[in-house]
Amino acid sequence: MEIYYVLDASAFINGFKPTSKYNYTVPEITAEIKDFESRLVYDSVVDEGILIVQDVTEEYIDKTDEIIAKSGDVLRLSIPDKKIIALALMLRDENRNVKVISDDYTIQNTLKIMDIPYSGIITEGIKEIYNWKKVCQGCKKEFEEDYPFDDCDVCGSKIFKKRIRVSR
Repeated sequence: MEIYYVLDASAFINGFKPTSKYNYTVPEITAEIKDFESRLVYDSVVDEGILIVQDVTEEYIDKTDEIIAKSGDVLRLSIPDKKIIALALMLRDENRNVKVISDDYTIQNTLKIMDIPYSGIITEGIKEIYNWKKVCQGCKKEFEEDYPFDDCDVCGSKIFKKRIRVSR
């Protein structure tokens, strides 16, 4: 069965050169590919028709948002990151054999939760799943991910993102 690769900007930045004819990405990653060599590879595979730049429906962005809200990864994922994950989910739902190429650990964490295969270019990839919580440095109060302030409403200390291992 043919593999459909979903490519994050880190795939190009870290030297991945698509050879399969089934390579996908989202329009938003073009802004993340800034260095000359990566941009050259990206532009050439788009021109050759080897890379399909595909937007994602709102339905799959919403599904992705639901999943990352539970894991806390919503605190760490950019819009292009979310769309890469949503694209992988969309292709999988179309019964495609999907694999995401990304060195981004937060993307990998979300993909692991969703049971979507992934691999990195320069990193080995994550081994375990983590969730993220907002926690006060002082009184240790936990906050919802949409808490809008950087300081605790109880003691005034700074709030930080704490990684919590999820057992599976």
